[in-house]
Amino acid sequence: MARLRDPVTGCPWDRVQTLESLKPCVLEETYELLAAMDRPEDKANYVEELGDVLLQIMFQSVMAEAEGRFTFDDVANAVADKLVHRHPHVFGDVKADDPATVLRNWEQIKQLEHRKESRHSALDGVPAALPGLLKAQRTQEKAARVGFDWPDSAGPLAKIKEELAELETEIAARKSDDPADSAAVKRELGDLAFSVANLARHLKVDAESAVELSTAKFSRRFRAVERGAKESGRQLKDMTLEEMDSLWERAKAQE
Repeated sequence: MARLRDPVTGCPWDRVQTLESLKPCVLEETYELLAAMDRPEDKANYVEELGDVLLQIMFQSVMAEAEGRFTFDDVANAVADKLVHRHPHVFGDVKADDPATVLRNWEQIKQLEHRKESRHSALDGVPAALPGLLKAQRTQEKAARVGFDWPDSAGPLAKIKEELAELETEIAARKSDDPADSAAVKRELGDLAFSVANLARHLKVDAESAVELSTAKFSRRFRAVERGAKESGRQLKDMTLEEMDSLWERAKAQE
């Protein structure tokens, strides 16, 4: 990476990259790794995608070292030190016999670590750029670690029913599809999605992954509908909804 970044003999592309230009690369490589994690049996691809993420870390570390800010060793040592500090039940004499206790201790230690920073809330530290459902669950988890949570899934399930009723009320009151008339609908729809994410958290389900599975399932079945229409010599735009729904049900049955 240092050779690639050399201002004279390095790669013309690599040596002009900045932190800003690397942001899309980090995001893309992370999503590609997530896709590889869904297919762990494809070892070669999994290894490649892990390497691509490691490259992004190395890329920024080499840039920082050239500027005299920090090195890759600093990055590795910092995370090693953090792991030791936040696992006193492994590296110290603290007792923690279950994951829930570990998480509570972890959060308390983080709060102590960040007192020197401008963090004053248990919710501080949730990355602003996280996808919506993941961000909702991370926020809910942080609140739960300080005791602000329902005791079981009955609470969020009842909340979903409450939010759905409120959404239905706002939909009925909406005068048009204009954004100004849909602001309340948007708020209630967001509350419903937030409550669904909370239920998923209580059920130990990753909401983002659950939606991804449903999206993949929809895509798979819709492609089957397209194939069915093509096999009959027709196009979807020329079919009725009932005809397309029949192909959809056939796709479901075949699965």
